[in-house]
Amino acid sequence: MAVVGDVVLDRDLEGTSTRLCPDAPVPVVDADHTRVSPGGAGLAALMCARIDRVPRVRLVAPLADDAAGKTLRSELADIEVRALGHKGGTRTKTRIRAGGQTLLRVDDGGPATPRDVDPARLADALAGAVVLVSDYGAGTTRDPAVRAGLEHAARDGDVVWDPHPRGGSPVTGCAVVTPNLAEALDAAGALGLDADPERPGELARALRRAWEARAVVVTVGSEGAWLAEGDDLRQIPSGGREAGDPCGAGDRVAASIAASLSRRESAATAAVRAVADASRWVAEGGAAGFRGRGNQPAPSTLDGFAHRIARTREAGGVVVATGGCFDVLHAGHAQYLRAARELGDLLVVLLNSDASVRRLKGPGRPVNPVADRRALLEALASVDAVVVFDEDDPRHALDALRPDVWVKGGDYRVADLPEAPIVHGWGGRVEILPLLSGRSTTSILDRISDAG
Repeated sequence: MAVVGDVVLDRDLEGTSTRLCPDAPVPVVDADHTRVSPGGAGLAALMCARIDRVPRVRLVAPLADDAAGKTLRSELADIEVRALGHKGGTRTKTRIRAGGQTLLRVDDGGPATPRDVDPARLADALAGAVVLVSDYGAGTTRDPAVRAGLEHAARDGDVVWDPHPRGGSPVTGCAVVTPNLAEALDAAGALGLDADPERPGELARALRRAWEARAVVVTVGSEGAWLAEGDDLRQIPSGGREAGDPCGAGDRVAASIAASLSRRESAATAAVRAVADASRWVAEGGAAGFRGRGNQPAPSTLDGFAHRIARTREAGGVVVATGGCFDVLHAGHAQYLRAARELGDLLVVLLNSDASVRRLKGPGRPVNPVADRRALLEALASVDAVVVFDEDDPRHALDALRPDVWVKGGDYRVADLPEAPIVHGWGGRVEILPLLSGRSTTSILDRISDAG
């Protein structure tokens, strides 16, 4: 995969604020530490590199030969960097934060536009790759040589374009363009299109035609997104109900879609997965949360959901958990999960990993990989969070979560559950819910086999 765009150096000065400045009505921040990390296309490249089953990521971007540029290179050590010439000093964004909130941002450096672009080297960097264009308005997508290379890439393969109001318009033939609603309205105005902010779906359809793209995904924050593909239009709800930091959510959508296309998934599948990924990204603290984890992916533990669980409990709410393989999601699962969610205020699904399913069900299972199973579960309004575990049973994950209610389906008895004693040990209760008669993954697979 190749990521093309504008890179910035993000600096987060973290501290505490307990008083106001005596000579001005502004907070005083006592600095604890400063964290630096790549932003813009650099952040997008790091996101892509941390997504399962994504080939090696290559970053194509202007990089300055200064101290900040050297810092960027060191922070991108796991990424193959193909540097373009860079005008001016490295663009730097310094955020002053206290208590997890940004109080002020200071920008310097630039203009960061490309220079001395070698078309042959650019073509080699993009050859055979799914290309993600991460535009931050610094000029990379307006450079004639870069645009020519991206036009060629769009003709020969898949280009995902994450636009910016100050950037160049998407080249013809992009696989997917991913503006947020504000960017879409800005683009429509520039193109002379009628644009109604209350009808984002029609806006997505109009932009797809104007840009001659195969698909356009217009994201609308916590409401999800609208996908226009060909003449088809589809709303994709986020399912998210938790507040969080949206910084970088658009990058997460574009990175997820590019990763899906690299795995030969359809645009519709990619969009559904991307909306779920972005919801989880926001809930886990956005870009600041990603940087706070050392740019590592959220582990298959409860770390990414701990604050959501804590807030629920602080408000006197009830945390419910259930678990299983959920290999082929069907109506019985949907009814069961809805009933489980009604037992409390937050539902966490503990999901068996692929290796765990194989050990339990045999070498032919799972039919769907864990990324697909997780995406489908997270798309359900009844599911607040999904945690993947690798053991044969969920006792370790349960001990970390300690739900108030542990739910299993009607084909179990409490006495047969190995996890029941530990749930009772912290004062939790175990509930057995009836299953929808005649619905099971095994019966569905048997019918498919008989039909074949």
